[in-house]
Amino acid sequence: MLRLFALAAVWLLWSGHYSIEHGLVAVFGVASCLVVYALYMRMRAHAPHGLDRTLGARTLLYIPWLLKEIVTSNLTVARIVLDPKLPISPCIVKVKATQRGEGARVLFANSITLTPGTISLEVRDDTIWVHALTKEFAKDLQGGEMDRRVSALEDKP
Repeated sequence: MLRLFALAAVWLLWSGHYSIEHGLVAVFGVASCLVVYALYMRMRAHAPHGLDRTLGARTLLYIPWLLKEIVTSNLTVARIVLDPKLPISPCIVKVKATQRGEGARVLFANSITLTPGTISLEVRDDTIWVHALTKEFAKDLQGGEMDRRVSALEDKP
């Protein structure tokens, strides 16, 4: 229940609507908080081993690196698209995921998708199938730097 109040407080702070005239906005805000909280409780109840809490505060150190990769990939994709020859070589590759926890594996797959030029197609056990815009993107991904960085976020047993 504390999470519901925290969610509502954050919404209220970010919305900036504190007057009576914005009553309908407040009703929708409370309703959206209740929906998000209900979804959270449902997901929590159906998690096979409880919620995966293997990712710690080190995730905050991963975010700047990921943002740098997103910007770099954006520039590369823009260069490829603007090139009159359109030098693409699309391919589907199998990428090894060395993360132990599901949460870390999901973070890895989502990081791949957030990086322009690559899309995670399927995650199964320790394998992620990825569509890459070019063979260079695929080669960089199979090099394993992102995999190693995400694996380093997991708490050690």
